[in-house]
Amino acid sequence: MSCLGLSWRVARALFLFLVQILLNYLPLERASWTSILAKQRELYSQFLREMIIQPGIAKANMGVSREDVTFEDHPLNPNPDSRWNTYFKDNEVLLQIDKDVRRLCPDISFFQRATEYPCLLILDPQNEFETLRKRVEQTTLKSQTVARNRSGVTNMSSPHKNSAPSSLNEYEVLPSGCEAHWEVVERILFIYAKLNPGIAYVQGMNEIVGPLYYTFATDPNSEWKEHAEADTFFCFTNLMAEIRDNFIKSLDDSQCGITYKMEKVYSTLKDKDMELYLKLQEQNIKPQFFAFRWLTLLLSQEFLLPDVIRIWDSLFADDNRFDFLLLVCCAMLILIREQLLEGDFTVNMRLLQDYPITDVCQILQKAKELQDSK
Repeated sequence: MSCLGLSWRVARALFLFLVQILLNYLPLERASWTSILAKQRELYSQFLREMIIQPGIAKANMGVSREDVTFEDHPLNPNPDSRWNTYFKDNEVLLQIDKDVRRLCPDISFFQRATEYPCLLILDPQNEFETLRKRVEQTTLKSQTVARNRSGVTNMSSPHKNSAPSSLNEYEVLPSGCEAHWEVVERILFIYAKLNPGIAYVQGMNEIVGPLYYTFATDPNSEWKEHAEADTFFCFTNLMAEIRDNFIKSLDDSQCGITYKMEKVYSTLKDKDMELYLKLQEQNIKPQFFAFRWLTLLLSQEFLLPDVIRIWDSLFADDNRFDFLLLVCCAMLILIREQLLEGDFTVNMRLLQDYPITDVCQILQKAKELQDSK
């Protein structure tokens, strides 16, 4: 759909329209959109009040009245129901989110720039509660590394992007009253983690939410831009409902887990190109070495952002979207088959970790051919 010669601006607008429908955020009937959007956006404001503002007020008051420190509940209380225990665990999650979102899409400056529509609930100068920004700055856990990487033997860094900054301080926090787009994404992920404690936040989710938020926040329509945070949250939540099994380690070896899906890439390749399949098997190149990242992050690390959005356009529009993702991965292998057949293990691993073809329309066309040849 996105390879029909449309301009990038038109393709992005089309993707914005489709993603809300295809991810079940909005119904096909446009007459109900206004009321649904108003209800969902107010619900998200309620999430902000309950999970960021109210805990922030309680923490700020602690310094004055110390009402949160009682004999029954204090910072060293190991009880799982302790508010302090919850606070410290949330800090661990927040710090990992903060670390990841600060370096989101480093090949473009968008996420480091100030949003035109900062969250007034959070940035009201009359408020003195502890915001997420203050939490990150003040927490004593700041120096700890809280890694929940699901990549196994495969790193999740992008071969097509500049190396991530070595220090969080390389990205200056904007002045009071302003906030960068990455701070908005941080809130989205933090709220998601709070509402989904079974999975919370796992490294890589930032790469899933990034393209969605970018699409909403750069739309020419000011309404979508103004409410990009809330709209992105619900679209991201709906998408995660479909792919969350990829991020749950205990499900890896089940039929809905990521190991099964990686093996499905190879079984599909075996059916479509036996010679290439046998070559990769001979060199002991396992799908875990490259397909983990491809599948888990929906190829968001393999291509530049406009191309990721083009791929997702076709992916979400397919009735069997994640079966189509397997075909896209298979197409990526077949399109570089000659290089893979000639290369040794080292050369081929480099090809697969730093995929060489940048024309995503060629990849999508090949995937469609594979789909039609079933």
